[in-house]
Amino acid sequence: MNDGADAIVAAIIAKWCAGFATLDATAQASLYARNAFFFGFNPNLYRGRDGVADYVNGLPLWCAPRVTFSDVASAPVAPDAINMAGIASFDLGEEHPLLSVKITWVIVREDGDWKIASHHVSARIPLMER
Repeated sequence: MNDGADAIVAAIIAKWCAGFATLDATAQASLYARNAFFFGFNPNLYRGRDGVADYVNGLPLWCAPRVTFSDVASAPVAPDAINMAGIASFDLGEEHPLLSVKITWVIVREDGDWKIASHHVSARIPLMER
């Protein structure tokens, strides 16, 4: 049973996409838990809302960046925790190829609101064969 996890995840994705479109570090950071872990496009681990803001502020100033999510799956893992996995496709403008990655979030209820506690992005290409 999903117990409303899909709606919670969809709401966070909508806010996340809106913040990314303007590279608004404050808006993006507000979606994360106080003690969040964040692995983005570079190998560094960013911690907490300040870390998320630092990451976003360090991104190139792309012209009209957009992101879409597909193949999103969500599942509650506890009353106050949801797992999310999906594909995030980043359109960074005509001068850049479409960037499509696997993304996972752990979402937790913090101070009565749902926040991303763990954010991880990885390549879609296989790193090893079975």
